[in-house]
Amino acid sequence: MIDPQELSRAVPGTYDFAESAAYSTPEYVEFYGVPPHGETSGARTWFARAQHYVVAYSEVEPGAELVHDDPDEHIVILPDRSTTIDITTADGPTRIDGYTLTIVPPGDSSISVVGSGRLIQIFTSLTPDLVERCPNADSYATPHANVAALEPWPDPVGGFKLRSYSLDVADEPGRFGKLFRSTKVMVNFLDGHHGPRDPTKLSPHSHDDFEQCSLVLAGDWVHHIRWPWTSNLADWIEDHHRRIGAPSVTVIPPPAIHTSQSIDPGHNQLLDFFSPPRRDLSETPGWVLNADDYPMP
Repeated sequence: MIDPQELSRAVPGTYDFAESAAYSTPEYVEFYGVPPHGETSGARTWFARAQHYVVAYSEVEPGAELVHDDPDEHIVILPDRSTTIDITTADGPTRIDGYTLTIVPPGDSSISVVGSGRLIQIFTSLTPDLVERCPNADSYATPHANVAALEPWPDPVGGFKLRSYSLDVADEPGRFGKLFRSTKVMVNFLDGHHGPRDPTKLSPHSHDDFEQCSLVLAGDWVHHIRWPWTSNLADWIEDHHRRIGAPSVTVIPPPAIHTSQSIDPGHNQLLDFFSPPRRDLSETPGWVLNADDYPMP
């Protein structure tokens, strides 16, 4: 019998089999077809979590109030141009227009909705009351072994304060999406596209030690996911080809190989979140749009 370790060394391009791996499976959380996980006057909110953060997706109406006391920064994304909010922090109220990404400093804050639409918030997992609302909270009762520990990046230049960024950013050749980072989270805002993705131009790839969270905002998608084989058959996991619609969250674990394929004939859009911020993307000049405010380690 040929030993696979010897084969991998003898034949160029073959896989170097690991002896074992602590694999985990993806988190699929559909927000459609289910009641909201939290509801207040004028706001319906669904939650999902990854190891280091919680995603809150809200459908809001004028007059809705969202109040938080957060030990960390959190991120507010308004994907619709029609949505307007007032954010109040220790420095007072600030009007935030639609189609923006805003980083809210630690401490007490509140959101007052002026114009209806969708509102996305990303909190760190140091918010236990929000973690408990996530239907997949039990999946992280034991931390996933392949996900690196969260070490905050340096404090923002000039200290923690409310910072808001327009998503009206012109495309540049070679830059993928619109990247922003805080001290603990990176967001890639993708405007999406019309029609299905060309199935001959998919982009399977993997990450060694961080999860990728994809929030579907529009369309239908298939997340194709597979795991490298190890020498231990008990580690092996069948490939996933999960179709999922909008709105929904999928958390893809490392080191699974993955690619996402849009299949809707209309508009397809998703956003990607990472924690901690990705160094590989941060090291590409010009890619992180708020890099002057949030330095690298």
